[in-house]
Amino acid sequence: MTDHNEVPPILTDKHYRSPSVFSPESLLREARRQKSVAIEPVPEVCLLDPDGDIVRLLQAEKRARRHQGWACYHTDLLTFEENDQTIGVVGCAVGASFAVLIAEELFASGCRLLLSVTSSGQITPIQTPPYFILIDRALRDEGTSYHYLPPAPYSDAPVALLNTLDDAFDDLHVPVLRGATWTTDAPFRETAEAIEVMRQRGLLAVEMEAAALYAYANACDKPIVCFAHVTNQMGQIEGDFEKGRASGATDALAIVVKAARRLYSESIAPS
Repeated sequence: MTDHNEVPPILTDKHYRSPSVFSPESLLREARRQKSVAIEPVPEVCLLDPDGDIVRLLQAEKRARRHQGWACYHTDLLTFEENDQTIGVVGCAVGASFAVLIAEELFASGCRLLLSVTSSGQITPIQTPPYFILIDRALRDEGTSYHYLPPAPYSDAPVALLNTLDDAFDDLHVPVLRGATWTTDAPFRETAEAIEVMRQRGLLAVEMEAAALYAYANACDKPIVCFAHVTNQMGQIEGDFEKGRASGATDALAIVVKAARRLYSESIAPS
């Protein structure tokens, strides 16, 4: 008989101070062996592009090349140059567990700063989409974060990195707001009741990666900053999911470049 008072397994038997038996370094070592891939560090600044819009834009403009030393079983890593800086980008890593898997592998491969720009649905109607949010904390309504940090309502962004980005986007024509989001594992279970609760909490948008990425960042002391590209009202109106020019990739790329330049020069690069 099921004990309905039993604590869910995702909240039990976690040992947060203990190292994992299975590491990204071990996985990548074996992947390199099997694929005959040479060790080649990834760029120090990398980007997760869950929708793949930035990747498609870079490929259409013939600005991206495949990184030959990326040994991941699941993805390709592309690199491109912007203002004398090389940036690596992985497209279509959607969802908390996939995003953190790739993040772990990137940092194990030489990444020193990771950015994420994910499509998101509007919760609080502060203005008409599309616009961007610099996520300062994310509600943990997914599974991955609970393997990195003890239970708590939110995962917080690294404060020092957020402060470094003060006024970084003031000269862009696209709005970049700052606020909290709801990270979910189940986008097709965003019920009216749940959305109203999230609105009452003051959450601005719903997405699928930030809470897990920030939990990993805090648990493992990794510099990660997440942006939400608010593109839709969850299909509740006709003509929804319009992202702007080049599916929003032009604006998203401008934000990535600004953030990378500011964060790398002031917080990451060796003095």
